[in-house]
Amino acid sequence: MSSIRDTQLQEPFSSPGAGAMPWSESEAILRDAEIYWVTTVRPDGRPHVTPLVAVWLDGALWFCTGQDERKALNLGGNASCVMTTGCNAFRSGTDVVVEGTANQIADEPMLQRVADAILAKYEWPYRVRDGALEEITPPEGGEGRGSAIVFRVTPSKIFAYGRGRTFSATRYRI
Repeated sequence: MSSIRDTQLQEPFSSPGAGAMPWSESEAILRDAEIYWVTTVRPDGRPHVTPLVAVWLDGALWFCTGQDERKALNLGGNASCVMTTGCNAFRSGTDVVVEGTANQIADEPMLQRVADAILAKYEWPYRVRDGALEEITPPEGGEGRGSAIVFRVTPSKIFAYGRGRTFSATRYRI
């Protein structure tokens, strides 16, 4: 991903006196969040939203899913998507919204980096096999699902919405 070129407060959606959120803070939220929501578009144009785990790596969000799952099928027909993460409280927290394009990645050295990042973040072990990730041992309480294809969501726009003493809306230009 190209680096952030510009950080801009969206004044019409912000409290008087609010400031733009520094990119370093939003990037930390993307890096450290445990749950993300991905929105894809079904073939008939209806949206599909689902929670998932993801990692922020090399300026993009990465997630894996079964090749027959709705989000994978949707992305096969329309690579545009939105990923969000944040906080569900009204008076505090920050939400980050990433609009972008999802591309399936099968490059095995890159998949190994993604598997290593998932292991470090979630303690969820995968091995690389045949251009996909395969669960070694499912997370506690979960069932193994076999092979998972990997998508990289390359941002085209990123927004951060801060709540607290002031409300702020920040747009990052890429």
